[in-house]
Amino acid sequence: MLRLENLSPALGGNTLRIAFTVFLLLAGISSHWARADTAIFAGGCFWCMEADFEKLPGVEKVVSGYTGGHVKNPTYSQVVSESTGHYEAIEVIFDPEQVSYQTLLSLFWHTVDPFDNRGQFCDKGPSYRSAIFYLNSTQEKAAKQSLAKLNQRFHDQAIATDIQPAQVFYPAESYHQEYYLKNPVRYKFYRWNCGRDQRLEQIWGTQANKP
Repeated sequence: MLRLENLSPALGGNTLRIAFTVFLLLAGISSHWARADTAIFAGGCFWCMEADFEKLPGVEKVVSGYTGGHVKNPTYSQVVSESTGHYEAIEVIFDPEQVSYQTLLSLFWHTVDPFDNRGQFCDKGPSYRSAIFYLNSTQEKAAKQSLAKLNQRFHDQAIATDIQPAQVFYPAESYHQEYYLKNPVRYKFYRWNCGRDQRLEQIWGTQANKP
């Protein structure tokens, strides 16, 4: 059997250094993911939401998916048929030491049309409605405070965005993930043709698509 005491001093020292380095790396990874937090938003087409949130510093990962419905493991075709009750949504994994939940909320509002109760932009139907899904009481309070500020700003218009407790989030099919990177030409044409950015600029001006 190979034992540490049987190794030459140089080799034993190298082995210990390697083991210690691996330990530090694993500890760093564990510490990093211990810090990570999660947010869930719905804002119409999840391709666009994913693209907008992945640009924000402090966001580690964005997953396109479905939430808020009554069918387990729904498929895209089921969701868009409006038979499952799900929203197209994104799950945002972020480092709260680099970006706050309040900043995520600000970006969310500036990437949606909060007045549309029939969907978002060119996509209509319940699955395309905008919503904030809170995962704890802190997120609930922050979301409702952000809504209150919006109601003050747009006091003459009804805000259609829902705020509700998070339900099970189901990742969408692999071809939907990072669609804007895999199919940049199709994505850009869809986004332009849908009028998303044009409408956001009408509502938010220079704040459109920014936190």
